[in-house]
Amino acid sequence: MKQILVIEDDLDIGDMLGINLRDEGYVVEIATNGIDGLNRLQAQAYDLLVLDLMLPGIDGLEICRQVRNMPHFLPIIILSAKSAEPQRILGLELGADDYLTKPFSLHELIARVRALLRRVAALDRSMQDKTGVIACDDLIINPMSREVTLKNQSVALTAKEFELLLFFARNPGKAFTRLALLDQVWGYTHDGYEHTVNSHINRLRAKIERDSAQPIFIQTVWGVGYKFADFSGTH
Repeated sequence: MKQILVIEDDLDIGDMLGINLRDEGYVVEIATNGIDGLNRLQAQAYDLLVLDLMLPGIDGLEICRQVRNMPHFLPIIILSAKSAEPQRILGLELGADDYLTKPFSLHELIARVRALLRRVAALDRSMQDKTGVIACDDLIINPMSREVTLKNQSVALTAKEFELLLFFARNPGKAFTRLALLDQVWGYTHDGYEHTVNSHINRLRAKIERDSAQPIFIQTVWGVGYKFADFSGTH
């Protein structure tokens, strides 16, 4: 059974989430503050994290940041108040996979949980089916180990940066809109959050491009979005 950690300081919301997610067959743990939640995350592996942003002790953004620095990938759904829009955006840019604004529908939350877990399982199967290392000039991407090297030097990427780079590298020469990238890599089309793609691409370029102003790998297609260079005919 899939194990879900809920970090939520509102006891009523935490209890409600626990009851309904357990009814769906998930094993659920509830942490009511950021310190307890982070300790649990460091002590054991979970299949999904439901994370409130406004927490005592350690806030949700710092937890999200630390989770994305952990060696294993953990999908994250953020819960946020309407007044916390800048934090919600930052959470997505730090690597959260989805968000819901309070008050939210339980049916919608459960649907998001199912969809995200299905997406992660499909990605794992895809990784197993496509185990081959991808070489793009002097950029090497290893899907199984989730390692990237550039000129034989290791490149440190967040989980979402890696998934975005891998998606691009598996679709060389094809132009994608920002909304298409959100749908393919994040799993949902977040209306109004196309700048999340821009932020991730800017960070990727800073890490893999010789000159971010004149990118070789991730190229801008004016009026459309972005594409990854096709190196298939260069050797």
